[in-house]
Amino acid sequence: MTFDFSPFLPWPILAALAAASALIAAFAIFRGIRGAWIRTLAALALLSALANPVLLQEDRDQLSTIVPVIVDRSQSQQTPERMKMTDDALAALKGQLARFPQIEPRFVEVEGDVNSDVPSTRLFDALAANIADVPAARIGGAIMLTDGEVHDVPAANQALGFDAPIHGLVTGKPKEFDRRIEVIKGPRFGIVNEEQQVVLRVFDDGPSPGGTADVTVKLNGDEIATLQATPGQDTPFSFKVPAGGSNVLEFSVAALPGEVTTANNRAVHVIDGIRQNLRVLLVSGEPHAGERAWRNLLKSDASVDLVHFTILRPPEKQDGTPINELSLIAFPTRELFIDKIKDFDLIIFDRYQDRANVLPMLYYDNIAQYVENGGALLIAAGPEHASPESIAMTPLASVLPAEPTGRMIEKAFYPRLSEEGRKHPVTRGLDGSGEDPPHWGRWFRSVDVERPQGETIMVGADNHPLLVLNRAGQGRVAMLLSDQGWLWARGFEGGGPNVSLYRRIAHWLMKEPALEEEALTARASGRTLEVTRQTIGDNPGNATVRYPSGKTETLPLTQTEPGLYKAEKRMNEVGLFEIRNGKLSTLVHIGAVDAPEFKAMISTTDVLKPVVDRSKGLVTRVASEKGAISVPPILPVRGQVRVSDNERMMIRMTNETVLKGINTLPLFAGFAGVGILLLAFGAMWWREGR
Repeated sequence: MTFDFSPFLPWPILAALAAASALIAAFAIFRGIRGAWIRTLAALALLSALANPVLLQEDRDQLSTIVPVIVDRSQSQQTPERMKMTDDALAALKGQLARFPQIEPRFVEVEGDVNSDVPSTRLFDALAANIADVPAARIGGAIMLTDGEVHDVPAANQALGFDAPIHGLVTGKPKEFDRRIEVIKGPRFGIVNEEQQVVLRVFDDGPSPGGTADVTVKLNGDEIATLQATPGQDTPFSFKVPAGGSNVLEFSVAALPGEVTTANNRAVHVIDGIRQNLRVLLVSGEPHAGERAWRNLLKSDASVDLVHFTILRPPEKQDGTPINELSLIAFPTRELFIDKIKDFDLIIFDRYQDRANVLPMLYYDNIAQYVENGGALLIAAGPEHASPESIAMTPLASVLPAEPTGRMIEKAFYPRLSEEGRKHPVTRGLDGSGEDPPHWGRWFRSVDVERPQGETIMVGADNHPLLVLNRAGQGRVAMLLSDQGWLWARGFEGGGPNVSLYRRIAHWLMKEPALEEEALTARASGRTLEVTRQTIGDNPGNATVRYPSGKTETLPLTQTEPGLYKAEKRMNEVGLFEIRNGKLSTLVHIGAVDAPEFKAMISTTDVLKPVVDRSKGLVTRVASEKGAISVPPILPVRGQVRVSDNERMMIRMTNETVLKGINTLPLFAGFAGVGILLLAFGAMWWREGR
């Protein structure tokens, strides 16, 4: 209760009246005038009434004490055991807090730093955001329910923003053990078929069982080696990059009984294979109008080393020219097809015919073996392929996907994509292919063949095969059954996509991953998983995603183009994801590979202890040795917490209140005020009457 004035006249006037009254009273008392004291008291009562003294009484409510409860739901907390511990401890904590009406808990669940590519547990950032709207005096403390792996603990010289205890309730058990594996060093790019080296290391967090660890190595899904690694020491591993494009190395360390999680028992390293100086052998038959089409394409690629031979003067030609006057280069058949054949990435026969046995039959057999052992062969056929001297009549026929009938189809036609061709990455989306007829020029002849093996992705007149792709052993073969592609290069009737088509054929033959008919690929764009499924078959169905935490999810694939299905999803976990569809599988790592969230998975009280001790709080485990869950009791205290309690969580209760209203009581209002004035003036009159 407080005392105040609410004057009826301005204070300067009241001050003047008071001064005049004081002078008059002083003069009267000094001269001894009868009734001076009574008149003075009457004047004082009148002045007091004009000043209007008021008693004020504030109506206030006690404010609640805010206690943030930060619950760690990051990935290191997602093991089944820790999830149960967290849920049980949270339920017990809610029950205790409910017994104190003056405590207002604020529960905040932190799912890790979901907007960052480097995932970490940032509980203190969540705490600061939760209490940003609360005065520091109202905060009674903070409780953190976590595994102890917190990555934003304030340093000793950093202020918390409030003066109250911080308590840590730690899940997990003492003396936990976890084994993990990391790729320490590895190249980002590597030349195909050249040796590369990566360095990996196995870590044992917690009490190590000792001994060595078995590490299985897979390359593009195929197991290639098993290593023995000593925990804590670098283990080098050498391998050869098998193909151009993205190559995925997967290292998995065998799980041990009792370890915290197996989510970090695998690590991946992606290396992009680069083909250096691709060696292509181009063998042309007698000169023809389109002879330079393949040569110009290959010469325009700076990464291609082209060896080109044209049979200008077959051995049977006898024109009497002395040998020493010929400027032609002899065809080095043995060197090319026996000694150096393995050095070539692609062999092209452009309208070549075996006239007069330029190549012995043994050489054709050697070329067939080259293909079956992983080589690439392209046959660009013309009329010679339908003749008796066709290379289809040699041992090379064992790897060719189509056998000629001996007949040429002499008829104008638009090359068209077959149903498989609309889905096949070699021909899908070729410029002009979406119209009927296609928006490109016509061709006028093709080689008739028997029913081919493999995939016929382009057809000619009357739907006869025009472009056939097939696998032979470990290698690949393509047959272009027309020599009219040069018409597109010359711009006849508007031309056509000859450069794109020829380049895609060559890259498919050399096993470019992006041109595989059946492929499942995945990439990470920030925290978004992008899955692509290429197929020339029917709808492949849904993909299955296995998260780093072990849970699985079905991901629907949506067709975006013929033969191409895609899916995108933003992931709330980071780490190594496995995607499967049918017999195909692939791996992708989302987020930084050295994220703090996975570098340590064992629970600990040591990380929070410094900040807890500075704030006079308590840090303890919620699980006993036998697994029972218990939460320390809460102790509300008044005033500043000066000492910590090893058994209870102290909460500093706030003294803050909120003003609801003010009650006023004028002292000279009503009968009481009138009575005082009447008494004063009555006394004065009585004295005057004597």
